[in-house]
Amino acid sequence: MNLYGNCLRTLESNCFFPFFVLSNKHTNLNEWWLEYAELQTYTELDFHPIKDGHCDIIIEKPTVFMKLDAGVNMYHHFCDFVNLYISQHINNSFNTDVNIVMWDTSYYGYGDLFSETWRAFTEFDIIHLKTYDSKRVCFKDCFFSLLPRMRYGLFYNTPLVIYPSHIQYIHACVLLIEGRVRVTLLARSTEYRRILNQVELVNALKTVPLLEVNVVDYKYKDIPFLEQLRITHNSDIFIGMHGAGLTHLLFLPDWAVIFELYNCQDESCYQDLARLRGIQYVTWQKMDKVFPQDKGHHPTLGDHPKFTNYSFDVREFMRIVLEAADYVTHHPKWQRGTRHDEL
Repeated sequence: MNLYGNCLRTLESNCFFPFFVLSNKHTNLNEWWLEYAELQTYTELDFHPIKDGHCDIIIEKPTVFMKLDAGVNMYHHFCDFVNLYISQHINNSFNTDVNIVMWDTSYYGYGDLFSETWRAFTEFDIIHLKTYDSKRVCFKDCFFSLLPRMRYGLFYNTPLVIYPSHIQYIHACVLLIEGRVRVTLLARSTEYRRILNQVELVNALKTVPLLEVNVVDYKYKDIPFLEQLRITHNSDIFIGMHGAGLTHLLFLPDWAVIFELYNCQDESCYQDLARLRGIQYVTWQKMDKVFPQDKGHHPTLGDHPKFTNYSFDVREFMRIVLEAADYVTHHPKWQRGTRHDEL
């Protein structure tokens, strides 16, 4: 397969690419950081492929090439979506009448648990690169999206705090219930990082009349992704253990608090993401009031805090939640009425 085309909307000639960067022996070859593996064999052309009749297929529609992270993990897949959104800003193009091509030469399908999110970026199905196998394809208008884990990128490997981000671009519908502070606790049915005294914590929450408590387990077979987003976006306080499910914080309202119950010694991951989103982040601080089941059992690294389960002191838990509720109710954007926003 040969791909020809203009790499930026502003270029009228064939694509120029700094190939000396790829040839640098010290270039890091991490597959999510660079396009090296995909572009190392490409060279600049000394002819115009469309005018000179070298194309089997000519694609007129603007096209975005994307190298995707893991589609089964919300945190990692949103590395793709956030960087695509930033790429739209860089390219100054926000039209959904575009093709998105998944740059993946694998013969296996791409498992995508969050496919509804693509509707914010394109009106069409995602195209797999192998669709063009054995063809010489010319694109008149195309660009490569920023990579999901690029060095000094945003969302993943971010070196700075960016706020306010405009993740509202892909927010789902909103329906607010008047008066009470809505608390959503994200349960885990996985082997590790479960809350051992979850029932006790939930019962304590239910003793506070101000709080409307909801416990969810975001299993994709039971709760479709868009319904998950509606639940999340109708939460004022979102509580959960360290894990990809906390990526839902991107869809919390502006006045919300994300409570990472315990960060399992990965301190910056969701704290950085909350700052990127522009919402309040809290986590457990008093280590003498959190009780691991054991030291954890990583399959190769041995003792590891992410590979065990935890119990929490009820009083300390309630103290943090009530402080979060106070933050919510005093936030200038907190809305008691009803609002309905369309995507």
